[in-house]
Amino acid sequence: MTDTPAKPPSILPFAVMCCGMFIALLDIQIVASSLQDIGGGLSAAQDEISWVQTAYLIAEIIMIPLSGWLTRVFSTRWLFTASAAGFTLSSMLCGLAWNIESMIVFRALQGLLGASMIPTVFTSSFHYFQGPRRVYSAAVVGTIASIAPTLGPVIGGWITDSLNWHWLFYINLLPGIAITLLVPMLVRIDKPDISLLRTADFPGIALMALGLGTLEYVLEAGTRWNWFSDAKIRDCAWIAGVSLALFVWRSLSVRIRWWICGR
Repeated sequence: MTDTPAKPPSILPFAVMCCGMFIALLDIQIVASSLQDIGGGLSAAQDEISWVQTAYLIAEIIMIPLSGWLTRVFSTRWLFTASAAGFTLSSMLCGLAWNIESMIVFRALQGLLGASMIPTVFTSSFHYFQGPRRVYSAAVVGTIASIAPTLGPVIGGWITDSLNWHWLFYINLLPGIAITLLVPMLVRIDKPDISLLRTADFPGIALMALGLGTLEYVLEAGTRWNWFSDAKIRDCAWIAGVSLALFVWRSLSVRIRWWICGR
């Protein structure tokens, strides 16, 4: 028996979701390649410019681990739609930023709201494709994850030279709007379960967010400030270590208590 090809109705929603993942990954590098132009346009100091990228990465690294749980709460369909809509809106706000402070806030929102598009594509491939087809879909996702960061500096430099730095963000608007409109019409994977919000471990989520956020800052800013010779880097490293240790302890203890009570 030969494998039958995936049906077009399965390929189309997967392709739309892959486009969302592509623009989210591409945005990291096209902005990173033009930080000096953005800083010049906003009259920002040199140490402030780096926060345009750091704020995005901190917010993104916090949201990505929560995507699996949020998918179960709101469903893949509506989480991806909200993520695409939020990413598009925050991209427009970044293009309209009037100073470096507003840019940093809008970039953090962009990373926070758009991060769910990246891991959700990986899990959706298991729904839309079966057997050997899953290997091919994983290869497609992996190729996108490799190509987007590679093309980012080239596209970012061309946009900045041909237009201006505002268009680094405005180019996300049309594909973002298209994805926001198409996903509700095409994606049918699971159903929401709002009741999961009542049983969520919010203190554990807070510890994870604090630990990952400070760890990302240490890794991102460490090279600029000579690592542990800087007091802020040392403090954030301690906070990250303690918070993540407490997060692991709480996750295991809550799970054990639930298992004992369940029996």
